[in-house]
Order: sequence, then structure tokens, then C-alpha cells
Amino acid sequence: MKHRELFSNLVALPPLFLRLDGRTFHRLAESWNLERPFDTRFADSMARVSTRLIAESGLSPDLAFTFSDEISLYFSRLPFNGRVEKLDSVCASFAASALTIEMESNEPVSFDARIIHVTPELAPEYLIHRQGEAWRNHLNAYCQYALMRDGMNRKEAAVFLKSRPSQEMHELAYSHGINLAHTPAWQRRGILVQKKVYMIKGFNPKEGRMAESLRSEVKIVRDLPVFSSAEGRELLSSLLRSP
Repeated sequence: MKHRELFSNLVALPPLFLRLDGRTFHRLAESWNLERPFDTRFADSMARVSTRLIAESGLSPDLAFTFSDEISLYFSRLPFNGRVEKLDSVCASFAASALTIEMESNEPVSFDARIIHVTPELAPEYLIHRQGEAWRNHLNAYCQYALMRDGMNRKEAAVFLKSRPSQEMHELAYSHGINLAHTPAWQRRGILVQKKVYMIKGFNPKEGRMAESLRSEVKIVRDLPVFSSAEGRELLSSLLRSP
């Protein structure tokens, strides 16, 4: 029956992004009683899931970028020899179980996963694009929140906002007392989780002398620059390395 495993030998080559998207999270938001338009507990949980994916999963992505119910993982080197089925299934299942733990959820959680091939030159553009989606999600969330306070249900608000230009949505939010420029940076620009490698000096008892060794830690960054700015591009260039 092995020959019927049609996609088991499908492989990907680095560098690539693997994006995880929450499935039916609008239902879970009700079950978890998440605050609107943004819930700090949920955002912190997604950041910790990203940290677990980097530090505990054995997958070792270089970094993660998360907003709303999605996580993008960047791989300059691939586990499982790049096998697509393994990459997608292990990342999605690990993230689902990690979020279940973080949220102390009694409801089942699931993510879907997709692979996005990039070149070293295109990798920053992917994150610029996703941060743009984070901004649009932020804009839509606050406007939907304002309309629901006016009496619309979630579906009615979504229909009303569909295809509305950004400037009009800005004005709608402002008319409801919401200044979108003053909302927390993580809501507007997402959260970055990065692996930092540094050198330490210490005494090596086996060698009987001082020695240097590499250590790493995972850092959560909630106050990001706009990735498309000069500062943002410089940050991305320092983080995204070639395989």
C-alpha cells in the first residue's frame, strides 16, 4: 500500500514560510469569551505558541510573525528533509495542542497549514505583505466593534464593511471615538518572535580554562516598526538569512 501514499515524497526547498491559520476561530472566540476588538490574553497565547514552535517543537524555525489567528514561520533550513506532508501536519498539530494548553481550552483547536516558497530577496516582501494584512485586520476589527456597539450583529457588520476603502473606515472609527493611530503597536503591526544567538564566556572545567560558547534565547517583540520603512527593512535584513 506504500505506493498509494501519493504525496509522501513531495519535498520543499528552503528558504520558505509556513503559515498557520486558525480554523473557525470566530466560534472559539465566543467559547473563550474573548474581548473585542482585541483580546490581550489570546494575543499573548499566540506569541507563546510561536515561542514553543521555535524553542520546543524540534522544528527550529528562524522566527515567527503572528497576528490575529495566524502564525508565519520562516525556515532557512528544513526538518524532515523538507517533506511537505510532515512539515504541514507537525506544525499545525503542534500549534493546535500548544494553543489548547495556553488557553486552557475545553474546546478542540485546529490550524491549517500552507507553504510559501520564497527567495532570500523575496522573504522580506512576504513579511511586509503579512504586516499589511495585520493592519487591515486591525482596521476591520475596530470598525466591526464600533458597528456592533451600534446594534449590528457580527455578520451585518462584516457585510457593511466589505470592500470599504481604508479612509472611510478610518473616519468611521474616529466618529465612534476611536483613534486608530493610538492603538497598541502589536494590534497594528503584529508580534515578532525571534531566536537570538549570543556568545558567553565561562570556565570550562574539562579543559581547565576560560572558553567561549554560543547560547540562544527566544525574544518576543511587540513594538515593531513598519516593515516597509527603512528601519523595518533593516530589521528584516538582519533576521532573514540565506540557507
